[in-house]
Amino acid sequence: MLTNSYNSYYNVMPDGTVKQINPFTGTEVWAVPGRASKPISNEVPSSSKPFTAVERENFCSFCETRYFETPPEKARLVKRDSWYEHIRHLPAERYYETVAEFRRVGNLFEIVTIEYWKKNYDYRLTKEAIEWRDAYVATPKGEEHINALYRYKMKMSGKSEQEIRRKTQFEKIQMLDAFFGGCHELIIAHKHFIKGATHDTQLASSGELTQEEHYQYFKLALDSMQDMLQQNRYIRYISVFQNWLHPAGASVDHLHKQIVGLDEWGSAMQTQIKMLREDPNIFNEFGVNLASQYNLVFAENDFAIAFVGIGHRFPTIEIYSKSYHSRPFEHSDDELRGMSNLVHACHAALGSQISCNEEWYYTPIDAIYKMPWHVLLKWRVNVPAGFEGGTSIFINPITPIDLRDKLVPRLYQLRDSGFINNFRIAEECHLRPNPLKYHLR
Repeated sequence: MLTNSYNSYYNVMPDGTVKQINPFTGTEVWAVPGRASKPISNEVPSSSKPFTAVERENFCSFCETRYFETPPEKARLVKRDSWYEHIRHLPAERYYETVAEFRRVGNLFEIVTIEYWKKNYDYRLTKEAIEWRDAYVATPKGEEHINALYRYKMKMSGKSEQEIRRKTQFEKIQMLDAFFGGCHELIIAHKHFIKGATHDTQLASSGELTQEEHYQYFKLALDSMQDMLQQNRYIRYISVFQNWLHPAGASVDHLHKQIVGLDEWGSAMQTQIKMLREDPNIFNEFGVNLASQYNLVFAENDFAIAFVGIGHRFPTIEIYSKSYHSRPFEHSDDELRGMSNLVHACHAALGSQISCNEEWYYTPIDAIYKMPWHVLLKWRVNVPAGFEGGTSIFINPITPIDLRDKLVPRLYQLRDSGFINNFRIAEECHLRPNPLKYHLR
């Protein structure tokens, strides 16, 4: 049962240990001072290795010379001087006529597969998806692309050459439907390494994008969400997340987001919706207002606010939209840009050398009780072990205040350099009570 006593969730002991309970999940966390004193830095680690730069990258399956190692493109963004052209359903023969700043493709290895939707809900591809599929495979290059993907996926699934040859054309088409109408997609960024990189650790992360590039990256993710909802009426929630570097769950160290359609909310979301039913203002009261009480708010603009989260297993930043719109794809361009800019600033401040998860939360499609769109950035600097398993108390190596104090100087540096702009830092933040307007309309 929630109370109005903030110290039930955040308590600093005389020795500096910060005992925390997350108000929304009940997770108990202790942050012990002095366990992690490493400053934020984007300098090249001593363990990195020099590499030879190439004009066109070919380091992984997501790189620009290897477009055919991912499923057919549902969309790509191409930069034209100062604007971006959105190209849908590009034929295979035209892949190398332009350079994609961002690409939207199906996931070759889905979490929630198209067979799940077909067998459980009798899901079928839309007319548009079927026409695109048939037109794509009707060309020699398209057929070659699909056959190569098909064989690769079968081999990775443990199928022998004999088993692959025995597959009928019908079975093959059923599998290929995932490429054209599946509900697990990737948004893939252009660059593998930053411009002028000389070492193998100088990867192009979210924080290395410009503000405009990051906004376009966000916007393409919203296009994916909206398309999924239009083509699959059984979706109740869409999970959006980004795993940066292997310790955070990334299979490829190339910047990409994942968008996965689900037929349920999940238990954590159900719990938070119940809280909203009892107190519609709870994300103000136990989110921003609680963080403000302990001086954990560190950045803000007219459309979003960022603070260090309380009661997380990993050092976590929370960025909340102030809008009365409660789903990302309902936001205006200004609201979306404001949210994108603040998330981008936080990524830039965190740096690219440490593993990080980005997770999106928002009001489910079929929920009537509204929660604000918010994004969590989780710094994967610790590994839960035996102590956590035996006690259900998680040890976070960085106190919330320490994390705030690492971020603020870095944000000032980035703003002074002109890399990021249009937001307030630390003491400049207004800290007005109840800044989130999600429940007022």
